[in-house]
Amino acid sequence: MSQSHEKGLLYGLEARIAPVPAFIAALQHVLASVVGIITPPLIIGSVLGLQAWIPYLISMSLLVSGLGTFIQARRFAGVGAGMICLQGTSFAFLGVILSGGLIVKSRGGSPEAIMAMIFGCNLVAALVPILISRCVRQLRKILTPVVTGTVITLIGISLIKVSFTDWAGGHNASDFGAPRHLALGALTLLIILALNRSRNRWVRLVAVMTGIVAGCLAAALTGNLHLKPAASADWIVLPGFFHFGFDFDWAIFVPIALVSVISVIEAVGDLTANCLLSQQPIVGQKFQQRLQGGILADGVSCILAAVFSAFPNTTFAQNNGVIQMTGVASRYVGMVIGVMLALLGLFPGVGAVLQQIPSPVLGGATLVMFGSVVAAGIRVMTQTPLGRREMLIIAVAFGLGLGVEAVPEALKYFPSILSNLFGHTVTTGGIAAIVLNSVLPGEEAPTALPDGERAGN
Repeated sequence: MSQSHEKGLLYGLEARIAPVPAFIAALQHVLASVVGIITPPLIIGSVLGLQAWIPYLISMSLLVSGLGTFIQARRFAGVGAGMICLQGTSFAFLGVILSGGLIVKSRGGSPEAIMAMIFGCNLVAALVPILISRCVRQLRKILTPVVTGTVITLIGISLIKVSFTDWAGGHNASDFGAPRHLALGALTLLIILALNRSRNRWVRLVAVMTGIVAGCLAAALTGNLHLKPAASADWIVLPGFFHFGFDFDWAIFVPIALVSVISVIEAVGDLTANCLLSQQPIVGQKFQQRLQGGILADGVSCILAAVFSAFPNTTFAQNNGVIQMTGVASRYVGMVIGVMLALLGLFPGVGAVLQQIPSPVLGGATLVMFGSVVAAGIRVMTQTPLGRREMLIIAVAFGLGLGVEAVPEALKYFPSILSNLFGHTVTTGGIAAIVLNSVLPGEEAPTALPDGERAGN
């Protein structure tokens, strides 16, 4: 293994990495993200009555995630951040897509008509991040370290809730919180922590994967791993352009476009955290170029998603935690991740096996990764001294963001479009931080007293 020049990293951003360690590092990113990628199409398909098309939607989600991740890592002609920025189906769009699909369904639309409308509106909304990427310099004046750090921290906190839910058994588990679930998650977490502190580079590299494999073996030995046959009998799924056609409606498009703006705020936070963990600068011209390329690549990923019948993509935060745990920041690993995800989309049988990893095992593995995102946010926030003004911004943003997460019923009398937009920790907290940072006056430096007046005192 070649040594990395970056302190604390096994492989730096531009480090060339041999095929075997590259595959191992990439597999751990895939294991950490595959459930998050396939869950939105599962939820949307179930709610909108698209059960017959769910296997196809899952395959296309994995394929597009792979293409987008490769573009982010490879960076073509300024498109892409040039880092490990795994692209995945964004949960932020769930509410507006479900409401739009239900509108079409209420009009008597068929499943194909629902998807034609959703993907048509998503295609036009993909222009939002592309246009915003042209204004990164102005965006940086708004998204200061205090704002960006707050957004990153809120992203991490919201992910921890997902992780702990998995650890306790997963959503809708009949025995949620059972000791056997907690024990499986704890075993996985302890193995990852123990191996991660090893001085052996190979042991640290395989820590996450080893923890997940050990958790699965323990689940199998205790009767907690129940393998199911694949939902799709197809060995290979070939993508098609606009498989369900194209349709558009302004009433459905506007909410999706608004969420696209919010997803850019999240992407800026994720990209900043990625730079920090990859030991790249988070100020200056080079950083602005990474932000611009990363946001632009998010838009391109959303275009590919609409064309290939997948839901909007954005940069996943959880993979920043994998960089922290493995010490591998090489963008060449990002290209391997992209190829692996694309193959999972084309060959759904492999993805079906990964989907059966027990939820408690995934919860234990991802908890420390998501906690690393919170820690990265705190580091960004404290890049500059925190005065009374900054502390006020953080306090209000955290209060509102965590408040709507803890008490979502507080928004039940709002119109559905507003409750969908502001019912998420990152959305509410991020917007509050941006607004307060823009309207609260800065603190003036204390004026020095004249020498004679100081002497008189």
